[in-house]
Amino acid sequence: MVWLVNRLRCMSVAEVGYRIRQAAVTRVAKRVRARAAPPLPRARTFNVQGSPALPQAEREALLADADSICAGHVVLFGNRRFDVGMPPVWNRDPDSGVVGPSIYGGDIATGNREQVGDIQHVWELNRHLHLVRLAQAWALLHDPAWLHALHTQLRSWLDQCPPLVGPNWTSPLELGIRLVNWGLVWQLVGGEGSRLFAGEEGERLRADWLDSIHAHCSAIARNLSRHSSADNHLVGELAGLYVGASVWPCWDASGAWQDQARRELEHEAQVQFSRDGVNREQAFAYHVFALECLFVAGLVGQACDHPFSRAYWTALQRAQRFLRSVRDVGGNVPRVGDTDAGLAFRLDAPGANRIEQLLALGDAVLRRLAPTHPGVRWLLHTVPGKRPEADPHESETGWAFPDGGYLLFGSHFGEANEIKGMVDCGPLGYLGFAAHGHADALALTLSVGGEECLVDPGAYASWQEPKWREYFRGTSAHNTVRIDGLDQSVSGGRAMWLKKARASIERMPQSPHEFDFRGAHDGYERLADPVRHMRSVRFDAASATLTVRDEIAAKKHHQFELFWHFAPGLDVRLNSSGLHVRGKRFTLQMQAHGADLKLELVRGHENPPLGWYAGSAETMQPCDVLKISAVSSAVPVECKFTIAFF
Repeated sequence: MVWLVNRLRCMSVAEVGYRIRQAAVTRVAKRVRARAAPPLPRARTFNVQGSPALPQAEREALLADADSICAGHVVLFGNRRFDVGMPPVWNRDPDSGVVGPSIYGGDIATGNREQVGDIQHVWELNRHLHLVRLAQAWALLHDPAWLHALHTQLRSWLDQCPPLVGPNWTSPLELGIRLVNWGLVWQLVGGEGSRLFAGEEGERLRADWLDSIHAHCSAIARNLSRHSSADNHLVGELAGLYVGASVWPCWDASGAWQDQARRELEHEAQVQFSRDGVNREQAFAYHVFALECLFVAGLVGQACDHPFSRAYWTALQRAQRFLRSVRDVGGNVPRVGDTDAGLAFRLDAPGANRIEQLLALGDAVLRRLAPTHPGVRWLLHTVPGKRPEADPHESETGWAFPDGGYLLFGSHFGEANEIKGMVDCGPLGYLGFAAHGHADALALTLSVGGEECLVDPGAYASWQEPKWREYFRGTSAHNTVRIDGLDQSVSGGRAMWLKKARASIERMPQSPHEFDFRGAHDGYERLADPVRHMRSVRFDAASATLTVRDEIAAKKHHQFELFWHFAPGLDVRLNSSGLHVRGKRFTLQMQAHGADLKLELVRGHENPPLGWYAGSAETMQPCDVLKISAVSSAVPVECKFTIAFF
């Protein structure tokens, strides 16, 4: 009940009215599900021939992965292999074994673990990324065994998951992602004339599959995420609807679906990314996910000779520029905001680096470079078309992204002795819920020589128990200041913020090498005795020194806590002379100055949580955190870091 009240508090009057209308639509859909008219024989086939040229090692890895899938072992979330059976029990959580009910999807509480297990695991399996892998194996060898495996999986899914029934019909985003992957499968196996549809059983599979595709498109169009939910979910839904209506324009409604999806995708590419290319959810994993969806939709438009606008591709180009800029020379990107590690598509080996693939895709599509990345070669082979016109005046990298809320400092960018830091001076998140943002105003990260040093610990998993969910999104899990033991922003539940700290830039630096920044946020002005936190960050490339000065302004004394999180694997020691950090190729010395400071090195504490790092989905490990405490009303705390290579 508290969660519902908080959710209503985050909604506008217009959104409340919209939700009421949608509830009525859902009740009608529950009672009546009109079967689609017979599809017209006009599905699109891109005439994909075989596979792209593959080195022997890639061929062997692909076939080994396909063999594992046929044995019932499927990789989910990029790096965890689960035994799902062959054919899978599609409504079962492969982690807990809980089987979701075969009832109307709108009546299923996806957050109820007793009813559905961990719904993220169910959804990830049913995105059907692994079916694309089987289709790739078929395209590579044309061995009928792969078509048989595909037939078995699709047939079982259609039988176990009829339209609108079960947990796999509860989220329009999941329907959209499934359509994207079905579109890739359709093209790789040869489309309308595929041997997959040979014979009576093949014809029945084709008819039932098309009926389900129609139901997917219809359900998405009827339940698009709106108002405070119109974030990456809407992008994924629209991308799936566009792919579904473009690859299978087989019904009277298909043209309207395609036009609506295209029009709204053009809009969302502009509004969900800042003018300087930052995804407004302030969650870098969703920056990647949204880009994956937008690229796939855009490529399908090119292949169907219905190209998206130059403004659309420019928005993607700027988003690529930001991603390339924040990535360090070792390939690391700060783990800002939420992540569930869910993929929109996978055409490369399990566990492959998504950001590397996405940047390579941008190079091939927008810069027209020869595709060298395995996943990119497969995608452009499967969805062929003319390359779009990109803006030739856009630079490849940058350091200042003030509209999106990030500024980079450092030296020797892209070189072995790179120092790269980032200051977060942006908003908490996007729209009313700001669902995927963290209470990290004015936080700072740092990498040295391509090795992470000062880190954002990540998100662990958005569906885990509240204790860990609240910790990883809270202020104490970020390199910034906490006042009176309270987060900068006020949480309203697992994916909701009631009161949001607003950060501002008070002094804009002139370059990343001679970096002199000052910012502030108002998150603690809500207190009975209002507190304003101000942070200055200075970096001098000549001496490789970083100075961070934190001040608070208040009438009374408050508990002040400053946190510095260090990457696992670093040797971190605290003694009377200061903090000493040693990496593979660098050392870092830190001195803290201020009145009556207490310095404590914390690692892996559980109650309350502090000193944890989530490097990948659903995993966490201890990390060292320097906690600096004081009681103050105005006395500043200054931390000076000196960096040296060896």
